[in-house]
This record gives sequence, C-alpha cells and structure tokens, in this order.
Amino acid sequence: MSLGFDACGFAAAVPVDDEAEARYEHWLEQGHHGCMKWAAGHRDLRHDPSMLLEGARTVISLAMNYYPAQFQPAGALRVAYYAYGRDYHEVLREKLTGLARFIEQITRCTTRPCVDSAPIRERYWAQRAGLGFIGRNNCLIIPGKGSFFFLGEIVTTAQLPPDAPCTATCGDCGKCVDACPSGALNVEGAADASRCLSCLLIENHDDELPEWVHDVAGDRVVGCDECQLCCPHNSHAVATQEADFAPTDAVLTLTPARIAAMTGGDFKRTFAHSAISRLRLKTLRRNAALAKPKLMSPLEP
Repeated sequence: MSLGFDACGFAAAVPVDDEAEARYEHWLEQGHHGCMKWAAGHRDLRHDPSMLLEGARTVISLAMNYYPAQFQPAGALRVAYYAYGRDYHEVLREKLTGLARFIEQITRCTTRPCVDSAPIRERYWAQRAGLGFIGRNNCLIIPGKGSFFFLGEIVTTAQLPPDAPCTATCGDCGKCVDACPSGALNVEGAADASRCLSCLLIENHDDELPEWVHDVAGDRVVGCDECQLCCPHNSHAVATQEADFAPTDAVLTLTPARIAAMTGGDFKRTFAHSAISRLRLKTLRRNAALAKPKLMSPLEP
C-alpha cells in the first residue's frame, strides 16, 4: 500500500511525560494560546492518548510533505504553503482512514485515525515516534527534510514495537526567533499565539486586529511561514509529490481586487475544499484591507 507518507513511526500509547504536561499547562496559564480557546479543553485527553480509544496501545505518527513546486506570482496576497491546495484535513483523513482499515484487516485490532480531529498532541507523539524534533519555531522538524509536513496519527489497540524518540535539537540556532515579524517566539522554544500572525490572521475573527498587526502583516492574508522559511533545515525541502497540495488557481490569483469583488457564494464555491474556508469571507477581507502586496518579485523563499 503506497499512500504517499514521507515518515512513519510508533510510540506506546501512554500519558505524556511530566515535563511536557507541565509545559503545556504553564503555556495555558500564561494565556499564550491566545484566541485558540479550544486548546484549553479536553486536557485529560491531550495528556493521555489511550483515553481516545479503549484498549489503545500504540500511537502511529505519520508525516506528509506539502512544500510547493510552484509559488504564488508577484502581486498575489500571500497564503501560507499549507493552504495552497486542497484542504489537508480531507486529504490526510482519506489516507489515514484507508491505512487504518488495512491495519484492522491484518491485525484484527481497532483503530482511530486523527488529523486535527481529536485532542492529541501531534508534534509530541511525532517526536516520541522518532519522526523528528520540535524546533524553536514550534514546528516538527524532520532532520534532513525540514518542517513543511502535515502530521496525522492512528491510535490503535495493536501492540507495535515503539521507535526510539528523536533526540535532535535546534542547538544554538535562533534564526526563527529573529525572523518572527511579531516577536511570538523565544529562545526557550515557547510560542505566544496571541502575537503569532498565523494565529491572528486565521483563528481571530474579530472585526479589528491589534493596531501593531498593521505594521507587520506585510502581504500576508492567510497564515505566516516566516519561522519555517528561515529555518536551515528547510534548505533540504523538496517539492511534494501529492497533486492535491498543488496551488489552486484561486490561490495563484488571490489579489485585493478579487477579494473585494467576492460575494459570500463566490467564497464558498472557490474555497469549498480549501483550508482557507475556515477564515470566512469577512476575515479574508479584513486581512486584505491591511495587506501590502509585493509587486516586484514572486512570493517564494
């Protein structure tokens, strides 16, 4: 079975370690989850994946490359690479479901596929399963491949041999901390989502954004990739082979004029199978109103 995943690993379905739980709780206490109120819910499930499936013994972590082969042209309003093509929730859900059924057939065990559909700490389990390490930019970095990867999990009652956790680190590199346009990162590896442009442009649907956002948003309207674009590990990034992740015409031609002319129906039809649909037209228009398109160079690293 070839589903196009680029990395796979196994970890025992046990509670997260005490340090990881304490760091998460401290992050919440500091209010660093910002407008992502959902991050404070289902804490017991986040700390123990075995609660997601009765009898769970293994967390299977998988990663799929989404680095683009084609970039937006000059004049387009910038969309983070993850939203270039078809909604990754749909793509990964189909692939994970197919793999989960295959596992059930050969093991006679039960499974639960997850892709942003359950309160599971994806990067933690990917690190425990040996796929990579959590960088200072808070992304899962796969050594030799980079961080432009979607993550998915299958929790299963099958007893599979655990892989060795990845022990690599960022070392003394702090390029992402320096490159973050809004100061959302620090050298300890903590991220303040209340200052993260990606969070503010996507998750925050308020009519107005903080005034300081106007000064740092640049040409971005959907997310922000700066902490990944500057990462030395992404010098190894290669274009994805998944056709569903290729940029759509709507992304390649996303200009202020096109957004201004959109009706609610246009937005729904255009982005029906795109992660951009979660923004809502009102939010996209708000972001476009403060964006400053670049006219002289393509939107690529």
